[in-house]
Amino acid sequence: MVCYALFLAALFQCKFWAVAILDPLDFLALQSIRKSLHDLPGSTFFSSWDFTSDPCNFAGVHCDSDRVMGLNLGDPRAGSPGLTGKIDASIGKLSALADFSIVPGRLYGPLPPSISQLKELRFLAISRNFISGNVPATLGQLRSLKTLDLSYNQLAGEIPRSIGALPELTNVILCHNHLSGSVPPFLSRVLTRLDLKHNSLTGSLAPDFLSPSLQSLSLSWNQLTGPVDRLLSRLDQLSFLDLSSNKFPGPIPSRLFSFPITNLQLERNLFSGSVQPADQVTISTVDLSHNRLSGQISPMFSTVHNLYLNNNRFTNRIPASIVDRLLSGGIQILYLQHNYLTGMEIKPTAEIPVSSSLCLQYNCMVPPVQTPCPFKAGNEKTRPTVQCNERKGELTRWQRPAVNWVKANMDGAMGGSDNMAASGGVIRDAQGSGSYLCNESSELKLCDCEVDQGADAVW
Repeated sequence: MVCYALFLAALFQCKFWAVAILDPLDFLALQSIRKSLHDLPGSTFFSSWDFTSDPCNFAGVHCDSDRVMGLNLGDPRAGSPGLTGKIDASIGKLSALADFSIVPGRLYGPLPPSISQLKELRFLAISRNFISGNVPATLGQLRSLKTLDLSYNQLAGEIPRSIGALPELTNVILCHNHLSGSVPPFLSRVLTRLDLKHNSLTGSLAPDFLSPSLQSLSLSWNQLTGPVDRLLSRLDQLSFLDLSSNKFPGPIPSRLFSFPITNLQLERNLFSGSVQPADQVTISTVDLSHNRLSGQISPMFSTVHNLYLNNNRFTNRIPASIVDRLLSGGIQILYLQHNYLTGMEIKPTAEIPVSSSLCLQYNCMVPPVQTPCPFKAGNEKTRPTVQCNERKGELTRWQRPAVNWVKANMDGAMGGSDNMAASGGVIRDAQGSGSYLCNESSELKLCDCEVDQGADAVW
């Protein structure tokens, strides 16, 4: 009987030692966290959380000596149901915590401000839940934070400027929320990924708002405005860029096409002007569709595998090098519909490779080959002649020169058998006033006509 009592006493001491090995504050914090969270039906994550045993052996709890260093809540396997409940404020008591994540589930309520007490925190990921409220500005106190992932939640309000000032940030993922206001400067010199897509962000981006260390930038599906050519020219480490579905105006810098980008998404903006890469473009996918780009399509795009230039204002003929690459199977997707293109050097009997897709409809030409187009391209094969003529007139419309400069516009004609020839032109300044030049044979002289009367005839 005495031996049995000693055995029970020893067993009790072992159990007490197993519990007491963890710092008491951490132990109490884990108890509070457990009370506020629950397994969704089908999840058994908390089945190992028996507080009569060592919490360092709990699922998702990682210790170093007597402190909790990592807390990864929920079954990380794909398709697992996840957890429900609220994040208890006692999370701030785990003062040695460096890694805190929660798998997708049905967590709700705000992020507790006490998270800002975790001065050692380097990794914070709570995505695909129902977290609401604002992003706490006090997260800017986490000076060691490297990764912040609060994506796919219901967060609202502005992105605190204090977060953009964190010096060690490498990954910021706040996409698919309800965030509004402007994008704050993100100045960490080691920032490699910034993902703010699918929010309601507004305003413009200053040229020095983002770190040149960025490798992946996604701002799509917001309401951002203002030119970005100077900003983009600085980000020469980019491998992924998605600015689609915003209101960015102005030119696309040609230097952008020389960056190590594999996927370039600039569609559905207000980009305008010509696009002239300096060298052959090695980007696998380039989507510039649904903008206001104009001029001739550059042959430098012939090395792109998936090229979307549809729904713009491109003119002239399609470069022969692009056609050759298409026929050889080097281009998988070539969408040129809804432009003002006038021709393409290709035989009607030419066979487009089965692996390639071409759409040419609704241009200023009859498509020389018949190919299936996306449903949204519509049924009309050719753009109405009146639109093509109007566009041609816009292209020849006189453009005012800079102040203190003049511009000369010249034209001429020559007869056949009688060898008669004539030429004429107009020289005008920035106000549109000037003189006509005319030449009936070889003598160049000023005409007697009034320039303002002639200007009405030739715009």
